[in-house]
Amino acid sequence: MPAFLRTFSAACIVAMSGMMLPAVSVSAAVFSPKTFTLDNGLQVVVIENHRAPIVMQMLWYRVGAADEEPGESGLAHFLEHLLFKGTKTVKPGEFSRTIARIGGRDNAFTSYDFTAYFQRVAAHELETIMRLEADRMQNLVLTDEVVLPERDVVLEERRSRTDNSPAAQLREQVRRALYLNHPYGRPVIGWMSEIQQLTTENALAFYRKHYAPNNAMLIIAGDTTLEKVRALAEKYYGPIPRRAVPERVRPKEPPHRAARRVVLENERVTLPAWSRTHLAPSYGADEKGTGYALEVLAQVLGGGSTSRLYRKLVIERGIASNAGAWYSGDGLDSGEFGIFASPKAGGDIDTLEKAVLEELAAAIKEGFKPADIDRAKRLMSAQAIYARDGIRAGPNSIGQACTQGQTITDVEEWPERISAVTPEQVMAAAKAVIKRESSVTSILLPEAAK
Repeated sequence: MPAFLRTFSAACIVAMSGMMLPAVSVSAAVFSPKTFTLDNGLQVVVIENHRAPIVMQMLWYRVGAADEEPGESGLAHFLEHLLFKGTKTVKPGEFSRTIARIGGRDNAFTSYDFTAYFQRVAAHELETIMRLEADRMQNLVLTDEVVLPERDVVLEERRSRTDNSPAAQLREQVRRALYLNHPYGRPVIGWMSEIQQLTTENALAFYRKHYAPNNAMLIIAGDTTLEKVRALAEKYYGPIPRRAVPERVRPKEPPHRAARRVVLENERVTLPAWSRTHLAPSYGADEKGTGYALEVLAQVLGGGSTSRLYRKLVIERGIASNAGAWYSGDGLDSGEFGIFASPKAGGDIDTLEKAVLEELAAAIKEGFKPADIDRAKRLMSAQAIYARDGIRAGPNSIGQACTQGQTITDVEEWPERISAVTPEQVMAAAKAVIKRESSVTSILLPEAAK
């Protein structure tokens, strides 16, 4: 799946001085959004879709796990949980109960660079969800009575999702090895020992520091109009005062000069797996546009059953049960490029690794056929078209992009930029990124017999 549907990252902040900007239509290519900005700095995006009488509200804050202070890992995710605990006027748990009573759905999620909250309801309930979301932007009430039990919930979430999953444990160790200095190396959910120390005061301080209209983007999609959204946004979000928010200054990643290798053995593993992850430029952090070429490279090299790695290793040589590649262009500061494979039942992981690296070297030496590049680009452009079918893809793509260094225009022009990628650019990206010294090789194995 292309980054267009999966990743888009970074700060879609429109430069403005605090005055209300006129609504403008971004050059239509995918979602045809319209945007304006309130006096308090809240950017509002409207994506009209009148196919069904439903609306979705997504509120994106430009703060995530990578913005936490050392020793407070998991705080951004913890606060996400706590935003459902009530305000001065809404009792703990009443937010979600209200959404459920009107037949809607709500949830939230946290990443390294953003925290997002969303609701999906019947179109006539738009005012209800905008009132509730605006309320908890400024009126959150937290006490030990609600915070400490929720901390136990988060601890159990970590136990079930990470500590009880060998694959998740390995991914966590890989990130720790891949990032030598950057906070992307910390788990979003946090380290167990640090989650246990999080307090009500920690959560409130983080909330007051980062949760402000001028540090957020509001996206409304579905059966509504720009005029209606503008009126409701001014009514409920407009009175919230802007606040000073910290600049996002993160530690820089030093040069990588040595390949790293992580091996995890566990009795729960039944099928071995091999992968190699490289640091790569992200869409938002690279001015050369390398991300578009890397996206095409991942598709040609390992994007499905027609890709080179799958064809060579699974179909022709018959030594792998699966093989592929991926590019994650999200990340305010960097992205990642990965290659993966699993051996056939009874196969040897060392033999598979040797074969993957041979095929990778051959691909880089030989180059890629223009026909393969063209087929990959057509497939990816088609997926961008399919993203219009429904109301979630637009808010999700734009929200991720605009909290991680990109703009709405980047989202809308993604298909044509992908179409413009040349075979030469794909090869240049491959040679620049696929370097052993910038990689972490990971292997997941059944526990060896003792």
